[in-house]
Amino acid sequence: MTGWNASDIPDQSGRTAVVTGANSGIGYVTARELARRGARVVLACRSGERGTRALEQLRSDVPGAEAEFRKLDLGDLASVREFATSYDSEAGGDGLDLLINNAGVMALPYRRTADGFETQFGVNHLGHFALTGLLLPRLLRTPGARIVTVSSAFHALGNIDMGDLNSERNYRRWLAYGRSKSANLLFVHELARRLAAMGSDVVAAAAHPGYAETNLQAAAPKMEGRKAAERVMRLGNRALAQPASAGALPSLYAATAPGVSPDSFTGPRFLGWQGAPAKSWRAKWTLNDTAGERLWEASEGLTKVSPSFAGRGA
Repeated sequence: MTGWNASDIPDQSGRTAVVTGANSGIGYVTARELARRGARVVLACRSGERGTRALEQLRSDVPGAEAEFRKLDLGDLASVREFATSYDSEAGGDGLDLLINNAGVMALPYRRTADGFETQFGVNHLGHFALTGLLLPRLLRTPGARIVTVSSAFHALGNIDMGDLNSERNYRRWLAYGRSKSANLLFVHELARRLAAMGSDVVAAAAHPGYAETNLQAAAPKMEGRKAAERVMRLGNRALAQPASAGALPSLYAATAPGVSPDSFTGPRFLGWQGAPAKSWRAKWTLNDTAGERLWEASEGLTKVSPSFAGRGA
């Protein structure tokens, strides 16, 4: 993987990718670089205004790109279902080659989603669990499809608490964030195990951007009106973070590089902070089969989405 960069992305002509949170940051870069290599990209974003603006920017950056914006609010399961239903109806018999579960929120004050879930767990994990489950039949029908879920090195802040998935007993925003990112990795682990059990060649993998300059870090201070903290976050980004173009490389590697293993975790090479994509350290609890199965079952119950594995095998 030494020195791998966006110019190493294989030709993506004829392939279709859905990228959540593609209106800015590493999501936008991921969509842009896939489009640059010939993929048809669907920018799945919560804000119609920002999604439309990102689509216009992408078409400017990549003249002739085949791209579209579709509204998706991962904090509202009705929106997730609507997205999947409309995508299925309009895509017809076409396949889906890449699903990049990129969108996320970080260290927010306690909030609940439209369905009553703690926002970080609800958006970062449950929304993507439901989206993946609803789109899974289409992915299973597509030879060589991949599902890439973006986690974080901050998953190390905490294992999930099966008795308090919504952090109702004692909410600490960074711990809740770490648990939601551990949930991402456990989801990938269990998804990869289930795909292997049915003999599917669909690859479920995870990635993280290290410390990349995006809007994510300043979102919570901005939401709370803490202007000084927001400025500190933005200054820290400029001084210490790698650009979003570099932060997107692990996701792009996991989505396109030959030989990516199921349940792999790719991040920046240098201390998981910056640099070219490389195999990343992950906490042992994210590789626990029993925990993965329990989280899967709980996620099915909470979202009322039961992913169907009936489809194409290897």
